[in-house]
Amino acid sequence: MYLGPRIRRFRATATAEGMEATMGDFARKRFEEADETRSFDHGKVQVVHLAGTTAGMAEFEPGWRWSTDVKPIAGTQSCQAHHVGYALSGTLGVRTDEGQEHEIRPGDAYEILPGHDGWVVGDESFRGLEFQSETAERYGRS
Repeated sequence: MYLGPRIRRFRATATAEGMEATMGDFARKRFEEADETRSFDHGKVQVVHLAGTTAGMAEFEPGWRWSTDVKPIAGTQSCQAHHVGYALSGTLGVRTDEGQEHEIRPGDAYEILPGHDGWVVGDESFRGLEFQSETAERYGRS
């Protein structure tokens, strides 16, 4: 059986910390050793660049609100990022530009389209993993 086009050459590399391995189109990284950390008032996003996408771990402290903490960085009236993620802890309130309100709680998979505000509900920090979203790629960056 001829498998020529399907066979790929594999390359293995490791960082000094031994935390990254690459084989063909495979990548593995840890948020604890993020490629980039973007900090702003009441929060941060840790970013890892993978083989073909970027992932982010967002952490927003109690008191965080997009319209006060990130709006000055983004320079837009509302958050124009498209978010696709999974909530790990805390609760995030979201209000769309049309006025609909929602809450995202631990265990929720979520998608938030551009045109919204967001804030932490309660006294626990919100933590969420985001994949293939603008949060990982540009969030908290001017």
